[in-house]
Amino acid sequence: MEFTAKQIAEVLNGKIDGDENVKVSNLSKIEEGKPGTLSFLANPAYEKYIYNTDASIVIVNDDFNPEKPVKSTLIRVKDAYSAFASLLEFYNSQKKQKTGISEKSHIAETTKTGTGVYVGEFAVIGENSVIGDGTKIYPNVTVGDNVKIGKGTTIYAGVKIYDDCVIGDNCTIHAGAVIGSDGFGFAPHDEEYKKVPQIGNVVIEDNVEVGSNTVIDRATLGSTIIKKGVKLDNLIQVAHNVVIGENTVIAAQTGISGSTKLGKNMMVGGQVGFSGHLNIADGVMVQAQSGISKNFKSGEAVEGSPAFKMSDFRRSYVHFKNLGAIVKRLNELEKIIKRK
Repeated sequence: MEFTAKQIAEVLNGKIDGDENVKVSNLSKIEEGKPGTLSFLANPAYEKYIYNTDASIVIVNDDFNPEKPVKSTLIRVKDAYSAFASLLEFYNSQKKQKTGISEKSHIAETTKTGTGVYVGEFAVIGENSVIGDGTKIYPNVTVGDNVKIGKGTTIYAGVKIYDDCVIGDNCTIHAGAVIGSDGFGFAPHDEEYKKVPQIGNVVIEDNVEVGSNTVIDRATLGSTIIKKGVKLDNLIQVAHNVVIGENTVIAAQTGISGSTKLGKNMMVGGQVGFSGHLNIADGVMVQAQSGISKNFKSGEAVEGSPAFKMSDFRRSYVHFKNLGAIVKRLNELEKIIKRK
């Protein structure tokens, strides 16, 4: 795709300094700018690069005053960083303008597809499913029976969505994610483990993003629920009957055990482990590699394994790292006391 400075300025409501007809077809960092690319300058620490960059167009703040001549065409906006982010969003949306159903896909006759739907090669959609308007299903996706997918959702290559699951509007499910696989339910029986049937489903509400190779298990009964606005990183395990509250964000390699409920607006670092049947309040912040084995109150920041208040953890950590020296001193004191 190719855009002129004039077209970009119209999208960003910006003013042009230079050639309004110069064209770009790609993006670049300002220090690595090449002809035909667009870049931006928001951090003053990078100003030195604007005088030598070969980027054809650079987005800058309104108040930018160059100290030397700039060969790039400038687009002046109120906030260069925000404008560039908006442009990336626009660029990404243009890239995703795929429509049409590949002849190499398979869609059951009982499934309903909306307008503007894209279904790529070797995608398979089962019986009695519903695919909303503008949804994009990339190659090699498998969608089971009785699945409902809302409007404007993107399902990337290799995703597996099991029977009866529900996905809302404007969601993004990245490559390799699995939605609705069986929860880890086994009951001890005669020195063996008997599988407990998992007959619930997964419900993903609107505006949720699920990272690559993340797995969300179906409920034993009822639903595993991912509420509106949740953002899940790659390689996360969400167990059966978990509920994740609105706008909570969770980093990679976190595991959430069965029936735990996370509040809304939580921030969870990477490699965090949650025990089962917990009820974590809204707004709790969990540092990376913490182990959560009890409930926490709204707004608390916690750290450690098992986790406790971050402020207490950091005071204690001063002693943790000196534990060897402390033990040595205690041993020496015991010897002195015994000699007396």
